[in-house]
Amino acid sequence: MEGHVPVVIVGGGQAGLSMSWCLTQEDVGHVVLERHTVAHSWKEDRWESFCLVTPNWQCTLPGHPYPGDDPTGFMVQDQIVDYVESYAASFDAPVREGVTVTSVEARGVGSDRRANAPRGAARDASTAPTAADVHDGVLASAPDGYLVRTTAGDLTCDAVVLAVGGYHVPTVPRMAERLPSTVTQIHSSRYKSAAPLPDGAVLVVGSGQSGAQIAEDLHLAGREVHLAVGTAPRVARFYRGRDVVAWLHDSGHYDMPIEDHKEGLGARHEANHYVTGRDGGRDIDLRRFAAEGMTLHGRLAAIEGDGTATFAGDLKRNLDMADAVSERIKDAVDAWIANNDVDAPEEDRYVPVWEPEQDGGAEIDLAAAGITTVIWATGFRSDWSWVKVPAFDGSGYPTHHRGVTSVPGLFVLGLPWQHTWGSGRFAGVARDAGYLAPRVTAVTTAATTT
Repeated sequence: MEGHVPVVIVGGGQAGLSMSWCLTQEDVGHVVLERHTVAHSWKEDRWESFCLVTPNWQCTLPGHPYPGDDPTGFMVQDQIVDYVESYAASFDAPVREGVTVTSVEARGVGSDRRANAPRGAARDASTAPTAADVHDGVLASAPDGYLVRTTAGDLTCDAVVLAVGGYHVPTVPRMAERLPSTVTQIHSSRYKSAAPLPDGAVLVVGSGQSGAQIAEDLHLAGREVHLAVGTAPRVARFYRGRDVVAWLHDSGHYDMPIEDHKEGLGARHEANHYVTGRDGGRDIDLRRFAAEGMTLHGRLAAIEGDGTATFAGDLKRNLDMADAVSERIKDAVDAWIANNDVDAPEEDRYVPVWEPEQDGGAEIDLAAAGITTVIWATGFRSDWSWVKVPAFDGSGYPTHHRGVTSVPGLFVLGLPWQHTWGSGRFAGVARDAGYLAPRVTAVTTAATTT
């Protein structure tokens, strides 16, 4: 694979496919490079009982709304895979599977270099920017396109769309190195079900969406579960006769740009609210799990070489904070119902079904507690090291506004809170792709007339 293509889209998930659909409508030449297969993460990086936490009616990829007969339900894994794969097939998306992008490099800057760098297959890396072209971490002028190196050959292009999301590398704390070899440990992205795990109790570390849902899956399978509870918030599944997502949708919450969020850009780093769409949707109430026999701890603070785990004494605070967030969301729903004179049934507020007798801080001997498996539901980190373009801030996050980065011709799509709450999900990626499409097209148009 070599030569020149107007646009290279990196990533063949829902974001990359949405961009491909939009560019197809604009009749812009492009290719989608996917290192695995379309919908790979949905196939391989989820557990067997996985389902969406957002209702099916929010699956609104451009040109491909939810096609089923259960709009208020929640697609399970196989249905999600079918939805994404059928989307790619619906417009014959130009996806090259099994192609890993190893680097994205800006080509020369300035008209003098452009004049000496003919377009097409003859382009190479000879005009890559030098240190003299970069001032305070910013290119002095627009690059003359990009060189995209891949495991199948090199391409040049006028624009690049990085549609790889923001969750690239599973994170596991260094304390994991001190776990005894007798304890099986996996990251949540590798969890499939309770069945393959060794007999014995399971410690799940982290109570975000993945950790809470995996703890529930193990609990329903009859396993003895210990859960290290963090600071992730929760939300009720239903309230006053409707899915809370429907209330928030009607109130415009999901249309709020990140600039208007009370946390500002910091919202991009907040944990997702835990809830589930399993069995038609319900709350995930950690207190109820505890009442049913699950052992809740505070945050995991340390692991010693002898197999002793130390937990922080913040369990009550973390449970109370999660409940408080859920109740504030209900307050907002109540206010919107009242302000818009909506007829909705009244509903009693949540009453905690269990309270910890202590603060959740303790030392436990994993072996004595029968814990044979630790599941690290500790999230992911971004890795943009393969993008050799000065388009990132001091933390390594792309500097952008609604996906338009600080370097002309380089775009991002599918990031959490890229513009609104739904940007990284089926719910909002269509709007973001639609916003970027004419801007990507403008780059390619300018390139052909230069």
